[in-house]
Amino acid sequence: MTTGPLLSIDGLRVGVGDSPDDLLKGVSLAVERGKTLAVVGESGSGKSLTSLAVMGLLPNVIRKRAGSIRFDGSELPVTDNEAMRKIRGKRIGMVFQEPMAALNPVYSIGGQVAEVILEHEAVSRAEAMARAVELLDLVHLPDPARIVREYPHRLSGGQRQRVCIAMALACRPELLIADEPTTALDVTVQAQIMRLLDELQDRMGIAILLITHNLGLVAQTADRVAVMYQGRVVEDAPTRQIFTDPKDPYTRALLAATPRPGARRTDGPPLAEMQSVTADRPAEPKAEKVPARARLSRPSVPDGSRQPDSPVLSIRDLHCSFETTRGTVHAVRGVTLDLLPGETLALVGESGCGKTTLARCVLGLQRPTSGEILLGGESLVGLSRRAARRHRPRMQCVFQDPFASLNPRKRVKDLIREPLDVNGVGTSDERSRQVAELMERVGLRPEWGQRFPHEFSGGQRQRICIARALALHPDVLICDEPVSALDVSVQAQVVNLLWELQRDLGLSYLFITHDLLLVENFADRVAMISQGKIVEEGRAVDVWRNPRHAFTRTLIDAIPIPDPDVPMGSAHSVFGG
Repeated sequence: MTTGPLLSIDGLRVGVGDSPDDLLKGVSLAVERGKTLAVVGESGSGKSLTSLAVMGLLPNVIRKRAGSIRFDGSELPVTDNEAMRKIRGKRIGMVFQEPMAALNPVYSIGGQVAEVILEHEAVSRAEAMARAVELLDLVHLPDPARIVREYPHRLSGGQRQRVCIAMALACRPELLIADEPTTALDVTVQAQIMRLLDELQDRMGIAILLITHNLGLVAQTADRVAVMYQGRVVEDAPTRQIFTDPKDPYTRALLAATPRPGARRTDGPPLAEMQSVTADRPAEPKAEKVPARARLSRPSVPDGSRQPDSPVLSIRDLHCSFETTRGTVHAVRGVTLDLLPGETLALVGESGCGKTTLARCVLGLQRPTSGEILLGGESLVGLSRRAARRHRPRMQCVFQDPFASLNPRKRVKDLIREPLDVNGVGTSDERSRQVAELMERVGLRPEWGQRFPHEFSGGQRQRICIARALALHPDVLICDEPVSALDVSVQAQVVNLLWELQRDLGLSYLFITHDLLLVENFADRVAMISQGKIVEEGRAVDVWRNPRHAFTRTLIDAIPIPDPDVPMGSAHSVFGG
């Protein structure tokens, strides 16, 4: 072993084919032995591209043009796939963002972990399977002897990510690259995964290159932070300096856009949006926001039945159960909630707690076992398809993954227009005008309606989904993790857009999320759901300051606070609990 950094990248440039523009523009950073370097930045800044360059996994159309990537003192043969195969998995392990995509659904868990060992070590399959059980135990999976025989779909998201970590550690690598390893996980599982990585680092002495947009995790786990912007490293410093004395304007803007405890605003948008940075390095123009937004005309509420102070949506003693091969699963158990006009009610809980099942019941996508759902005082349970269709325009949904929500073969103008066509709203010309008005209202230029979904960024695609949801002038929007897949700067833009729409149109939001800092900044009230039951409900600010239920206190303590002086597991001290 040589002295110096374990991984050293110097002046790395990569580009597409013969294009004169570089995607990575002279990236330089270093990962010290046994330490954690966090790489942060917006989507498209080059974070993941840098990690793929290190692993020799760049797509064929992208080429390394210049620079050095040295590992343990020697240049990595990143253009030689056969040579890199001996290093990948053996000396450098990698954990990807989406564990289900990283695991083969038709192979057992044990077989996939053992495959890594068999690829790099001269052991029998029985020995590799025995090691697989040890590795699953190492990452704290319950009953590893059983789990080796299971398949990925039988595990939770957090358990699948632990399997991916076990695979990455199978041959005791010196460096672990973790690319957004907790983005899709709820806050408690997120905390468990990060504590696990910290424990494994102490036990095995591995170095970690952590790629993330969660600055709370960075503050609590990283030794050093590299901030990337438009293919460059604009700041590289110890973690404390980044959070207490950031030098680069982009770093300061990124920190300002991050939700923080106690930062709720009463006189403006809930989150600070990123502004342009220095004159010598201006932000690329973003079409995420159009200054002058159209104001949608709102028709009167159908039937005129709702009183100003009465709930727009009421859920009464709702139950929903499923029959499985393992017996009856009670997903929703006696939930009672009210959503008031113009209010944001956040529904918060761990994965599998029943949040999304409850939303599907409200939307009519899942038939409840018993209970009542009232929209504007009218029951939605047990309606015929024709009767349900009459109420559907009044309640719309914005889902977590905007790309999966949009038909990739249709132009954006047709996607937004579709609800108008299906419901026969107005004439053809009126529908076209409404589409243009909707696009302007959510910060998109009407001429972009000719484009397809893949031609937009993640934040823009979510704006398209919001425009489509607004087409029929709903009273209620159910937002199911609408910003969890977006980085902090785009998250702020989308959340502020939702706030503006609520202010201007009087919308009510049932906001499903696991981002508790976002809830504290954005929601009026919060309902905590655990194992299908509402265990605590109240004003968001009151719940955070004085949680009454142990489950709420556990979730609050698991929040990663973007402050290096607040260790993981003690967030209650920041909220005043």
